[in-house]
Amino acid sequence: MQLNYKTFGEGDPLIILHGLFGTLDNWQTVARQLSDTFMVYIVDQRNHGRSPHVDHISYPAMAQDLHEFMASNWIHKAHILGHSMGGKTAMQLAMDYPEIIDKLLIVDIAPKAYQAGHNTIFEALLAVDLSQVSTRTEADAQLQALVPEAGIRQFLLKNLTRDKENGAYKWKMNLPVIHRDYPQIIEGLSTHDVFEGETLFIKGGHSDYILPEDEVEIKKYFPMARIETIEHAGHWVHAEAPQDLLGLVRQFLA
Repeated sequence: MQLNYKTFGEGDPLIILHGLFGTLDNWQTVARQLSDTFMVYIVDQRNHGRSPHVDHISYPAMAQDLHEFMASNWIHKAHILGHSMGGKTAMQLAMDYPEIIDKLLIVDIAPKAYQAGHNTIFEALLAVDLSQVSTRTEADAQLQALVPEAGIRQFLLKNLTRDKENGAYKWKMNLPVIHRDYPQIIEGLSTHDVFEGETLFIKGGHSDYILPEDEVEIKKYFPMARIETIEHAGHWVHAEAPQDLLGLVRQFLA
């Protein structure tokens, strides 16, 4: 699995993992900011961005992808930062390959199972008739019926790209497989292992992805974990409060 990635800076390695429907570009601004101190790798996870499309998506598989990525790039140990789905991948990596993780940062996700919350987005994406799309504006108009929030539509439309062979629009992500395997994406961490390393969970104050009662579950798997809240941010902490996030990341990794 040759994952697509970009690198910035030099220093101790820091690998950043995006969330569901995301790409490495979502974290490029943060990566550039941290490149004054770290060798930052931003990575497209399988079936996302420009990484390979394969017929399966699960956290053990994505953790194995990352383990192989580190080995192929001669990264023996790294700080790992993951947001949402990427945070679950990072947690799985910590369980399966704890020896390759220095410090672990999880942004706005807990190790628990979640209720399905993306059904409308899947419905909207699957309803887009790409054969009738000649501009991004036309794709946006098709999405608008089910996704009225302009910011969410713009995030989703970052997955739209042109086919090099025929010029037609297509999705970068492997939408059919992500949709089919979505139940595995929202499932909880399934392991009896414990990660003893230093761990920071960063919660958006306006987000309900990490609730006060989740601290027990977090400490069960990550006994060294502490939880910090960025009060004025929602789930998209890196987009809504990048400087606050950067401050917590730098402080934790110092």
